[in-house]
Amino acid sequence: MKTFTKYALAAACLATTTTAFAPPALSGVQTTANTQLFSTVDDKTEVREYFNNEGFNRWNKIYSESDEVNSVQLDIRNGHDQTIQKILNWVEADGDIKGKTVCDCGCGVGSLAIPLAQMGAKISASDISDAMSTEAAARAKAMGIRNAKFYTSDLESVKGKYNTVTCVDVAIHYPTEKMAEMVGHLCSLADERVLISFAPKTWYYDLLKKFGELFPGPSKTTRAYLHKEEVVREALKKAGFEVSREEMTGTNFYFSRLLEAKRV
Repeated sequence: MKTFTKYALAAACLATTTTAFAPPALSGVQTTANTQLFSTVDDKTEVREYFNNEGFNRWNKIYSESDEVNSVQLDIRNGHDQTIQKILNWVEADGDIKGKTVCDCGCGVGSLAIPLAQMGAKISASDISDAMSTEAAARAKAMGIRNAKFYTSDLESVKGKYNTVTCVDVAIHYPTEKMAEMVGHLCSLADERVLISFAPKTWYYDLLKKFGELFPGPSKTTRAYLHKEEVVREALKKAGFEVSREEMTGTNFYFSRLLEAKRV
């Protein structure tokens, strides 16, 4: 078990960066009903603006092989890579992805979409950040990938039907009260299965996040939300899906609960 000192040190480091699963200090505390009413819009605007500007520069380096990262960012890169690899291991073990359609919501720079395309899947990938989706498309083109399209869209606006729907390292940006609705929308797009990861709301991670809020970082970041696993599971069940496989990835500064759910 980590000591109080380690908690504080981890929180201080987390507050200087923003990752899908290493929560930073909140950009502000909502204290009025009016602010809460518009929180979802504010979150979406913050995420779009952040990842089209400063956030893109930071995360493009983290989600690459760049040496221009600090120890915390390198740890986050390693954690994210582990989550991606666990998904790819599942897909490879199944051996049936070739020719299947995959919708990757919140694709970032293509960390998952590109290797799935290389495995033969037909990819439709989107991100709320135009800078991110453009970078993902450029990476895919440089690799000679033609069975993947990348476009700019928020998650709620994604439409269509796909064999598999993935949403990795995105839920951290969704307010708690919107999580079940978001999961339901992902399920509405999937004919066969959904793969989703999120930062689980446990006493350990909740405490770590609260400590992080005591150490405001030097730059503007986005809000960070942890989610109760039972809420995610219930939303999947309500949409007609059943969890078939699960994983947990935890490093010093990255934590992610990964669920695969299949339509029943």
